Parts: sequence; C-alpha cells; structure tokens
Amino acid sequence: MSTVIDTHVHPANELFFEQGGESLEHALDYFGKDLSPEPIETTIEKYREWDIDKAVLFALDSRSNTGTPPIPNDWVADVRDEHDLFMGYASVDPHMGRAAREEAVRALEDLDLDGFKFQQAVQGFTPSDRRFDDLWDTLEDLGKPVLFHGGHTGIGAGSPGGDGLMLKHTRPIHIDEVAARHPDLTIIIAHPAWPFHQEQLSVVTHKSNVYMDLSGWLPKYIPDEVIHYAKSRISDKVLFGSDYPMVAPDDWLDDFENLDFDEKTREMILHENAERVFNL
Repeated sequence: MSTVIDTHVHPANELFFEQGGESLEHALDYFGKDLSPEPIETTIEKYREWDIDKAVLFALDSRSNTGTPPIPNDWVADVRDEHDLFMGYASVDPHMGRAAREEAVRALEDLDLDGFKFQQAVQGFTPSDRRFDDLWDTLEDLGKPVLFHGGHTGIGAGSPGGDGLMLKHTRPIHIDEVAARHPDLTIIIAHPAWPFHQEQLSVVTHKSNVYMDLSGWLPKYIPDEVIHYAKSRISDKVLFGSDYPMVAPDDWLDDFENLDFDEKTREMILHENAERVFNL
C-alpha cells in the first residue's frame, strides 16, 4: 500500500472541545456530527488501522479572541515524543506580540516541533496586517512551515453572527502578501479555500513558497477547478490532509480513489509533496 501522510489533524480529546468552546459545538451541528471526546490513544489506534504512516498534530491558541484555553504546544510535543505516528505543529496567539515570538522560538528550539498552525477566523486577525510582520520574520528565521486556514470555516457556522468570527480574515489574498514579504517562509493554505478558492489557486501558482492541502472536504465535494489544478499546474504543491475528527482519513481516501488521478499525481498528493515540504 502507498505511503500516506495526513498533514492536517486535530486532537479529538477534551483539549479540542475546550479550545473550540461553543463555536465548535455549532460546527458539529453544522456538519451533522455527533462527536464526543476520545483519548489520543484511541485516535492513534484508528490511524494505525487506517494505515496512515505519519500525521501532523496541531496545537491552537486563540485565547485573545475567544477566551478559550489553548491546546498547548508542550502537550503536542509530548504526544509526538511518545508516538512515532505524529509530527507536531505549534501555535501561538498572534495578538500576544513579543510573547508570541518568544513562544514560537521555544516551540522550535526547545520542543523541536515541526511547524506552526494558525486559524485566522478563530484567532481574529488578518495575516497581511503589518502589526504581525515581526512574528512572520521570526517564523521565517526559524525555517519551518506555517499553515494558515483558507476560506469558509465550520467553526461558528450556522449561529447568529457566526459567533463573531469573520471570514474576511481567511482570504488567501492576505496570505499572498505574507508570502511576498517573506519569500523564505514556507506556507501551506489549509483546505480548498471556498469561496475564495480561485484566489488560493492563483497564489499557490504564483508563489513558489506557497502550498495547499485538501483537508476538510471529501474529494467529491471539492470544487472542480481545484481538482483540475491539483491534477495539472500545481500537482507538486498539493498535500493530503483530512481535518480529523471532522473528516476521517479513511473516508477521504476512499473517496479519493474514485477520482481519476494518475498514479504519479496520487503519490505526490498522498506523501511525496509532504516529504519534500517537511524534509522527511
């Protein structure tokens, strides 16, 4: 069986539910999901059964915008150290200024985590805002990939005012500015960034340091234009990600088998592109 690297995984335990708060409950209603917290050991058992070789596990810190407790970087590092399934992404709250930059350095130099995760709607910031340039300078110097959310988010969806979360923050055109100012920063835009997916495709095509993942959508629902580009112009820049627990990787992979990707491109998406991005 092919090597498979899932580049987009949330812990499904109590930490995930505490960090997501009421907005996560609205997301579960929106997606028609009936999830309850599971120990990380249960997640690992599932990933072994699904024959996933590596998975990138996320921290997330949105305390300034949501007031919910973070999924800690130290916890992700501990899980990564104990289970060879995982790589680990740190997260910092960009509103915390110097403290965020110091935590980013600690997460890589002391905890040896593998990259960074941001969810701009949940964290309440626009990446192109010059207030955050010092943070991107720091991450560029650290030399690890940075993942930004792209497009619509289920978090807060279907609630009055979307729980105050704003989709303007997740437009890929803002990430284009960051990529232009920081050409040595490797950036991944998470999800087919509907309804801004054309912006996403343009940015990924235009900037050699920008990639995208296909997480959060079963392949049959991904916009046709994204599938076309994934098969052609940007096949070397597209990564498999599930968005577990919102989407189970076995469901995603089963659906992917039904699309007419050639074997070379399939291998690139499932593991080869990730191996290059993460220097595996």
